[in-house]
Amino acid sequence: MNGAPSSEATPTPLEQARFLAGQGRIVEAEFIYRKLLESSPDLVEGLNFVAMCVHARGEPTQAGMLLERARLAAPDDAETLKNLGLVYRALGNDAGAIDALQGALRQEPAYFLARLHLAGLLQQAGRDGEALPHYFRAVKDAQARGRWLNESTTPPGVRASVLHAMNTIDAGRLALFQNSFAPLREKFGASALHRVEDALGIYLGTRAADYPDPRQKPLFLFFPGIASRPYYDRAQFPWLGELEAATESIRAELTRMLREDHGFEPFLRTDGPADLENYLRGSQGAPTWNGYFFYRHGERYNDNCARCPQTISVLDALPIVRIREHAPEVLFSVLTPGSHILPHRGVTNTRLVTHLPLLVPPDCALRVGGEEHVWREGHCVVFDDTYEHEAWNRSGQTRVVLILDTWHPDLTEVERAAVTDLVGVIGDFNQKSGAH
Repeated sequence: MNGAPSSEATPTPLEQARFLAGQGRIVEAEFIYRKLLESSPDLVEGLNFVAMCVHARGEPTQAGMLLERARLAAPDDAETLKNLGLVYRALGNDAGAIDALQGALRQEPAYFLARLHLAGLLQQAGRDGEALPHYFRAVKDAQARGRWLNESTTPPGVRASVLHAMNTIDAGRLALFQNSFAPLREKFGASALHRVEDALGIYLGTRAADYPDPRQKPLFLFFPGIASRPYYDRAQFPWLGELEAATESIRAELTRMLREDHGFEPFLRTDGPADLENYLRGSQGAPTWNGYFFYRHGERYNDNCARCPQTISVLDALPIVRIREHAPEVLFSVLTPGSHILPHRGVTNTRLVTHLPLLVPPDCALRVGGEEHVWREGHCVVFDDTYEHEAWNRSGQTRVVLILDTWHPDLTEVERAAVTDLVGVIGDFNQKSGAH
């Protein structure tokens, strides 16, 4: 038919260049990019491609000039900054290379190739402590995108660097984490810490976890060789009597806080209603699980503590877990009518969770490892939250329990100290590397 449009549009020169580059036809792609730069001298994509072709031919100075033009046109372009880092390194300007690569990562934190090169430069400069978390984050981000999983998903040009990164990660993390409790090992001997060493091996994946109960599976750290059960005998925790004896004074302060509606915040930090549905459901309108925190992730909530002086005086006398930026987690846990906390697991079996029930209407219960427990006001229950567990309030009234975490009774004092140091250092490393 006369005048009918073509079924396939003619590709533009830029599209042709990209296609050829994708096919590995580098010489042809470079030719087209150079032609494009004649008419569009600030084409950042073209400047980068030609620069790296020139660099591959052993002309880093010329490559650097092209990349500086690209940076002038687009100062925050991550690809340009990454390429400048490579060229500066070839020119012996390691400080400039590090600065450029750091700039690329400020623009695109998940740019794993730029991070790999940055880690290599830092290690070469003797800054191993800075290099290690960058290596770890680079591999983690790449593998999250299906890259660097094996030889076929790792481009030949970076295989040696990726393998070096993985070896550095394995050796570096082991040494870093073992050093966290080295003073204890020196003082008390290796035999006193062999279970801690085993727990570290399980965490790093060099030792298999042998769970004594298949229902148990910590999300973070499994400590072997200690008892495993959903619920624990109160006789193992002689301080429970002291806590239960304070029930009335604690409940009085809770009641006042509920009446004033002060200091409560959502227990769950989610990305919105859709994400919340993975953790919480409601049969009587929108579900709510709030907490009045005395401690959260090891941080003391001073205002909340000051408003409940009798409660905090009792709590601070108890053997709760204290690990900077991790523990304790102590709060009034408030579950509104119809709310159901869906099955989930805790992070480590080195600590157990205690509930002191304060306001418990009918049709409220806790289930741990498939075993149901009905709370009784003023009577504590201690359980291992690394078993799958859930809780519900099917009544028309609010349910409140005081939650706190304590050490597993089978851990020795030396092991508790070592776990405290180990978890703190792991947390520091994960924070530096951006791991979650």
